[in-house]
Amino acid sequence: MGWFEALVLGLVQGLTEFLPISSSAHLRIVAAFAGWGDPGAAFTAVTQIGTETAVLLYFSKKIGRVLRNWFLSLYRPQYRGDPDARMGWLIIVGSLPIVVLGLAFQDQIEHTFRDLRLTATTLIVFGLLLLVADRIGRKERDLDHLTVPHGLAFGVAQAFALIPGVSRSGGTITGGLLLGYKRADAAEYSFLLAVPAVLGSGFYKLLDIGEGRGPSWGPTILATVVAFGVGYAVIAWLMSYIKKNSFLPFVIYRFVLGVLLLILVFTGVLDPHAGPAVSAGGQ
Repeated sequence: MGWFEALVLGLVQGLTEFLPISSSAHLRIVAAFAGWGDPGAAFTAVTQIGTETAVLLYFSKKIGRVLRNWFLSLYRPQYRGDPDARMGWLIIVGSLPIVVLGLAFQDQIEHTFRDLRLTATTLIVFGLLLLVADRIGRKERDLDHLTVPHGLAFGVAQAFALIPGVSRSGGTITGGLLLGYKRADAAEYSFLLAVPAVLGSGFYKLLDIGEGRGPSWGPTILATVVAFGVGYAVIAWLMSYIKKNSFLPFVIYRFVLGVLLLILVFTGVLDPHAGPAVSAGGQ
């Protein structure tokens, strides 16, 4: 992987990680269009360390309180009813589904799930699910109403994002809206819930970077830093946007992109497993 490729993919990761349009799908699609081939699950996971660092910074006060009060609740009874301590436990509970399913389907995540036909289908289907959830969701609950069953439901929704095209934020927000949560509250829990899962996956995949096993260290670090800076700006914009606006523009975008991708694959312009099917020489 070259430096320019890493810069572009870092920008893509930062722009798309928190929007409900699937960053892993966009990394896969952009690389295919450019003829770079699949950047791979390891590169995707490691660059997400950058975007999750942006979450840590943006929600630093909230996360600091959650960590502090959760830790205190382990040995001080007076903190066991604290909302922030409770949130810590709910983040742990909500993280269980993606940990279990991520380990169980590791081979499929790195190979089968990266087929562009599946990516296109999930872009369309989960975009329509987001539209339905945004239309019928009551949007009455805030995070004070979060329960263990709801945390698990959020976690299952997040686990669908193991398939490129679903979107970690989109899947989790969809689940939250169907449970009756407000847009901003569903998004906030989505971002907080992603931190342990994404950082865990990213640090685990560090073993696959460099030494001939995947992308080299230099470009991967560049992409991760770029993803951090762009991702922070996107979080700030999205949290403001969804307080007054629906997810319809993202649904339309997902649908159009998914249909276009299917057309390009089934007409032979794109190989569903790699980059362009037709070389510059026309072979």
